[in-house]
Amino acid sequence: MDILSSINDGILTLEFNRPERKNAITAEMYQLMADALNDAEGNADVRAILIVGKPEIFTAGNDLEDFMKNAPSSGAIEDRAVYKYMMALSGSTKPIVAAVSGNAVGIGTTLLMHCDLVYAADNAKFSMPFVQLGLCPEFGSSLLLTQIAGYPRAAEKLMLGEAFGAQEALEMGLVSKVVPVAELLAFAEGQATKLVALPASSIRVTKELMKAARKAPVSEAIAAENIHFGKMLSAPEAREAFMAFFQKRKPDFKQFS
Repeated sequence: MDILSSINDGILTLEFNRPERKNAITAEMYQLMADALNDAEGNADVRAILIVGKPEIFTAGNDLEDFMKNAPSSGAIEDRAVYKYMMALSGSTKPIVAAVSGNAVGIGTTLLMHCDLVYAADNAKFSMPFVQLGLCPEFGSSLLLTQIAGYPRAAEKLMLGEAFGAQEALEMGLVSKVVPVAELLAFAEGQATKLVALPASSIRVTKELMKAARKAPVSEAIAAENIHFGKMLSAPEAREAFMAFFQKRKPDFKQFS
């Protein structure tokens, strides 16, 4: 299975399990995670959610070949499994812990902004190369990263799309703690276990109160991003970027104004 899902001691663990493809995420994987998160909402046995990858890789982001193959003819982002997953993640009332080691590319970084506790291994690297693919930020990241890191740093990360390490992510406020890679999973599981032991109603209300002020702005940002993303996905710049990726060459954007 490309997504491993298990419930133990009150923790739903979702693990990216496609290391031969650098944990690149397919539509089927998104749907599996969306279903697991939605099921967890009505399951009293689930008191916390843990999202993990492998020690050497969190996720390389979207599997671009699968992403393009499953693109709706209308270009509507809402029809994609990725949208269903991100809405389930963003809307979850359960506390979500993420443990990141290795590369977290594209949505691998975006999804962290919708989690509650985020921990990174000392080998973690983050990147949001949307502009490099002729696209734009997704799922509220244009707003959330600006709130987390401030405009200058968010602009650098979103416009240039260059990778940055765990220590910089900590300084930006994207993650809460950096630990040695060998200790990451046990540490994150320990934090999730702490959440399980606390009153579920208190955790739920605290999370709701903390996210209340940004709920409407995030929804508006996602809607605006979706409109642009859908249009840009079929634009010449994105076609050039994707073609260059598959042909393993550098894209040429100078031909576009």
